[in-house]
Amino acid sequence: MSDLNEGSGLPLWYVVHTYSGYENKVKANLDKIVENRGLHSVILESRVPVETVQEIKEVKKDDKKETQIKEVENKIFPSYVLVKMIMSDATWHVVRNIRGVTGFVGPGSKPVPLTDEEVAAIGVETTEMKLNFSLGDTVQINDGPLTGFIGRVEEISADKKKIMVMASMFGRETPVELESVSVSKLDV
Repeated sequence: MSDLNEGSGLPLWYVVHTYSGYENKVKANLDKIVENRGLHSVILESRVPVETVQEIKEVKKDDKKETQIKEVENKIFPSYVLVKMIMSDATWHVVRNIRGVTGFVGPGSKPVPLTDEEVAAIGVETTEMKLNFSLGDTVQINDGPLTGFIGRVEEISADKKKIMVMASMFGRETPVELESVSVSKLDV
């Protein structure tokens, strides 16, 4: 296990395999151990990825059919818990010895952290984008075939990755959807 000491010292996301149905118990036990032993600085977070879906059921009530909608949480990755931690012999030992854990995902006994792309694809960690412009601001397009055109911000998507700009092209106002990083605010 001494090769675990050669980690980067940075907290990374690791995947822990559990017995089926033990995901929430493992997470709860890990959170309790982190709290009791004061390991917040080395085991930062644990998650059981879930998605909320709506189940539609038809129920007979007083000889009438009624439709009931119920929200249910489904595990996205059954039998897995995601843990953000700084890998070392001590943290590996803490996580590995929780009741219900069968091991880390990786070859042999060496855990392999998730890549940034995998973390983004799973949606475990979202980075909040800070824009230097808001609705109604005048911006210049800096990327793509409309480079140099000037427009007004009409709409910003919820995740702040896309914006709708009303660009002035050839004397006409034209709505253009752009990546938020493709424009810069103009001081007018």
